Amino acid sequence: MLRQISLADSRMAPIGRSIAWVRDNVNETANVAHLAVLAGMSPATFHRHFKAATAMAPVQFQKQLRLREARRLLLCEGSDVAQVGFPMGYKSPSHFSREYRRMFGAPPGRDSADIRRSVTSETSA
Repeated sequence: MLRQISLADSRMAPIGRSIAWVRDNVNETANVAHLAVLAGMSPATFHRHFKAATAMAPVQFQKQLRLREARRLLLCEGSDVAQVGFPMGYKSPSHFSREYRRMFGAPPGRDSADIRRSVTSETSA
């Protein structure tokens, strides 16, 4: 499936273009109708093909990308938890924290502190 998405002339290439758009525009809301136009498909057909290719709906895919990017910002750039959620499209810190905890098993502040602590203990051992 991944190979089909990456091949320029395959039937799944339009899904690959829409995935690239979502990745390149992680801070923007993924509108299924817009993504379907990019893929040259009806919204229903696009949704079905996207889910077959990624095992997720487009909105779920975008949410996962946003949360992974937020985690990267927390870990690599030392960003503040409150400052990370808004650029990722979350309207409130509590909504961001709830979604983050659902995906990673811990609230953002504790998760990033735990990861830093485990990395520090591994490098000093």
